[in-house]
Amino acid sequence: MKKIGIIGVGEYLPKKILTNADLEKMVDTSDEWITTRTGIKERHIVSEGEAASDLAFNASNLALADAGIKAEDLDLIVVATITGDMPFPSVASILQNKLGAMHAACFDISAACAGFVYALSVANQFLACGTYKNALVIGVEVLTSVTDWLDRGTCVLFGDGCGAVVLSEVKSGGIISSYLGCDGSRANILNMPAGGSRCPATHETVDKRMHYIKMQGNELFKIAVNTMTKAALVVLEQAKMTFADVDLIIPHQANARIIMAVAKKLGIPEDKVYLNIERCGNMSSASTATALCEAVKEGRVKKGDIILLDAFGAGLVWGASVIQW
Repeated sequence: MKKIGIIGVGEYLPKKILTNADLEKMVDTSDEWITTRTGIKERHIVSEGEAASDLAFNASNLALADAGIKAEDLDLIVVATITGDMPFPSVASILQNKLGAMHAACFDISAACAGFVYALSVANQFLACGTYKNALVIGVEVLTSVTDWLDRGTCVLFGDGCGAVVLSEVKSGGIISSYLGCDGSRANILNMPAGGSRCPATHETVDKRMHYIKMQGNELFKIAVNTMTKAALVVLEQAKMTFADVDLIIPHQANARIIMAVAKKLGIPEDKVYLNIERCGNMSSASTATALCEAVKEGRVKKGDIILLDAFGAGLVWGASVIQW
């Protein structure tokens, strides 16, 4: 099996910013309430007419430039998203045309907040066994398109954005281990009830606001902490490493309290945990992707460093990866 690593990164955040002060004018909430409970101060949101493939196009061009390859050199495009331009075709297919990557096989992955880790693991398999040479892996979300702006418990959480990476063969390091999991028995505590074959769109589903994210936040908190802790332990064991070997952990940016609770359980100092939730909110699959890209660009990740990605989301699904840069 070939060693596969990340050779280029790129992120794109929409220009428009929604602050906690803005939300105070929209729903019954406050900056203090949001900050204390989530760690979020602001989030990026798309402009009218801006869709997932547009964010992905901008991030992908940056990643390709960083990797020093052209779009036509891509053999595979994997997009993690739950908020594509439309139910079908895939964002990956639309993006292929926008980029001119006409030699690339394309598909989307629906694994919610763990989507980027899932996509990274899947693409790695194709490249490691030699089926493909270069892959573009993306986490992109326009969560504001499925956010209920009348629900003060959820509308303060979500933002839009995209992170993209290019995978290819490397001489050393790369993706060392991955761990993916799911507990479908808990799918009901975080979902969007309508819009699929179970409950197709009707006037009634729209009137009942069933096309927006529904979440049982209190129940999710404990599950998220325990599951992300376990995922980190398992993936490091697979890599034959301990937390002493990890230079930086990049978790899904769901809630600052969740992230710090995980770090505490694992005995990881705060300076080893990368956060962008204060500026970006929860961007589902895009959270881990953009945080990784930002950490690299800021110099928090250096050649030879051991990086731990750790994510958890609706499904319930989870995923973790150990990467040597």
